[in-house]
Amino acid sequence: MQIPEAAATAAADARPTGRRERKRRQVRDQLYAAALDLFVSQGYETTTMEQIAETADVARATVFNHFSQKVGFLEEWGAHRRARVAELIGSSQLGDLSTGDQLRRYLREMAELNIASRPETTILMDAAARVGSLLHDRSLEIELAKIVERGRQRGELRTGVDADQVGTMLAACYFSTVLRWIRVEPAPFDLRDRLDSALDVTLFGILDGKGEGPPPGR
Repeated sequence: MQIPEAAATAAADARPTGRRERKRRQVRDQLYAAALDLFVSQGYETTTMEQIAETADVARATVFNHFSQKVGFLEEWGAHRRARVAELIGSSQLGDLSTGDQLRRYLREMAELNIASRPETTILMDAAARVGSLLHDRSLEIELAKIVERGRQRGELRTGVDADQVGTMLAACYFSTVLRWIRVEPAPFDLRDRLDSALDVTLFGILDGKGEGPPPGR
């Protein structure tokens, strides 16, 4: 199975780095910053690898040494977003929070990042949905499933809940909500409130409690 460029980069970052590797990381970050600036200013499709090289002041071959395809920048962008949320959450004490509150905090931090950089999100999320691996990359659903699984192990969830399925549902909801949010200018709704509401549906369901209830053992 082919490992996405962003995942390979994350694995490389976990290893001790020497001077040569730090230099390589610096060049990669330089290319990434140049690409994002160009994507936001002139669009993803119209930006070329040659323009990225020129903006970053490196040889064209250097770009391909770090990103074999332009779509690699989209994968890197998604990895940066998730890493930033992990950093923000990691700096807080979440162990005492319920599973629902942890999921709400995670989605809220993702929403805040998108709101703070709406022009960037509009360009790159749209491109990732059309030409990238947005709908196939399981990274976000895996992170959300981890939170659900920890709650399952603590006995907070009803019997039979599949953490992976919940992670998949929440990730799909997140992406579809953000894609609707970026389609209209100005933003057609508050992203934080909409994700909160979607999470409530997942956590509490849609029945009023007067129905038959879940099947036995569920």
